[in-house]
Parts: sequence; structure tokens; C-alpha cells
Amino acid sequence: MPGITLPPPVTRVAVHLAFRYALHHRLPWRAQRFALDIGSRLQLLPRDTRVRRLRLGGRPAERVTVGADIQPGAVLYLHGGGYATGSLASHRSLEAYLARELGRPVFALDYRLAPEHPYPAALDDAEAAFLELVSSGLRAADIAVCGDSAGGGLALALALRLRDRHGTRPAALGLIAPWSDPADRDSRYRDLVTNRPWSDACAAAYLGDGDASDPGYAPLRGELRGLPPVYVQVDAAERLHDQCVRLVAALREAEVPTHFSVTRGLWHVAQAQAALVPAAAAAVTELAAFLEESLQPAQTRSIG
Repeated sequence: MPGITLPPPVTRVAVHLAFRYALHHRLPWRAQRFALDIGSRLQLLPRDTRVRRLRLGGRPAERVTVGADIQPGAVLYLHGGGYATGSLASHRSLEAYLARELGRPVFALDYRLAPEHPYPAALDDAEAAFLELVSSGLRAADIAVCGDSAGGGLALALALRLRDRHGTRPAALGLIAPWSDPADRDSRYRDLVTNRPWSDACAAAYLGDGDASDPGYAPLRGELRGLPPVYVQVDAAERLHDQCVRLVAALREAEVPTHFSVTRGLWHVAQAQAALVPAAAAAVTELAAFLEESLQPAQTRSIG
């Protein structure tokens, strides 16, 4: 456990105040990104975390490990932030806790952001990064793809593209509160972290001149059959809760093995505060347990 823990109510207040001002639709994108990076300094890393900078698919990336006991396989992590904010720094703590629980490297990708680089730039970058990991010696079945919020939607879109363009798929998808349809406006007006005006601004920035019904942009609207096992985690109080419920129903209708976990008393991507809140750390542990099953060699996986 981290050396410092805080009661969820205390962290809730701090998170709400921080994101109320950092994620504001009238604040320039660069200012929002800067605020998130500054705030990330409070999200501590586990002991023995190692971060190695590299490039994947032509983009900056990081290989995050904790300790020396590295098991076969890896995770490609796609950060959230509405496709317009977020960075390697903003999600490093979450990635490190995931790496610690899995005993495997987590590769974090600094994909291009909107509005400077609208759709499909982020998806192109994710595709190139995954294919480079495969070309480096890993099999597609040795790589799980994870993401939170917009990064969760991007992970799902990546799986569709890998299936359709390359006839392959990752070992599993770990989706934390995935934003699988940015054009959907049925969600609540606000939650502790996000609000509708900000989300609408992000969705428009990412779409650019594109088609909002394109499954690469809104994978919830795509054909989901043939995807690998999927884990979806969301908190009951999140704006994206209802969208996640619809996504899980669509995945199960498409006969995709799907595990759905709903926390209560946390907030949007509370897993990023795993260093401070034990319940958030427990959520990361649950995600890691799901991924562990998918990343085990085939002969050692449980049946049934």
C-alpha cells in the first residue's frame, strides 16, 4: 500500500476542486494540459518504479515497470483526457500501479491530441504503436490494451481496427469508464470530474470534419463481434455510467466475453488516485486480475 492514504471524502473534495478548474471548456487546451500535468505530481509512484522513455509508432512513449519480476506479456495503455488533454505524466501513477499488480511492463503512449490533430490521428498512433510492439517480438496475444475514459474508447476502437485491417486482436481489453461514443449526449450533466460543456468541446475538437457515426470515432456504434475478452469498470455516480451499461449490453449481445464491475463511492477514473485511496487501488488490482488471466500462456489458463 502507499505510504500515505486519504479517506475517500477528503480526496473527493480535492479532486472536485482540482478538475472543476482544470477541465473547463473556456480554458485553452494548453492550459488544461498544463494543469493536469501539475496535478499529477500528487499521484505518487509505487516503490521501485522504473520509467524508460522510448518511441512507439513514431510517438513518444514510456515503458513502466515496478520491481524486477517481469512476467511474459505486456500492456499498451492509452490515457484519457477527452482526446484533447492528458499525457504521459498525467497517468503515470495509474500505469505504475497496474504494472506492479501485473508484474509486466506497461507501455504508455503519447498519442497526438485534438484539436491540433483531430480524428483519426490518435487511432492511427495507437495502431502504429501496437504493430510496433508486435514487430519487436511480442505476439498480439501477448499484449493487452487498456485505457480510461477517452483512452478506453480509443482502446476499443483500436481493437476494431486491428480486427478489420489486420485480422488480429489483443489478448484482452481493460476499459476504465470508456467513452465509447463521444456523440452521445444522454449522459448526466456533470459528475465529480467532468461536465457536459467540457465533454462536448472535447468531442467536437476530436471529430473535426469527421463523421460522428464512424466506428473509429464512436466504437459503441460499430460491429463488436470477434473482439477479445473485455473488462469494463465504472463508478455508479459517473456521467458515463449509463453509456457503459449500454456498451456492456452491446458486447454481450455480440457474444464478446465481458466482465462488468461497478464501484460505488469513487469518481471518474479514481484509479489515477490509487496511491492515495485504498478503494481506488483495489479497483486497479481487480483490473490486473482480469488481465492476468488473459495474459497467461494458453496451457496454464483456467477453463470455464
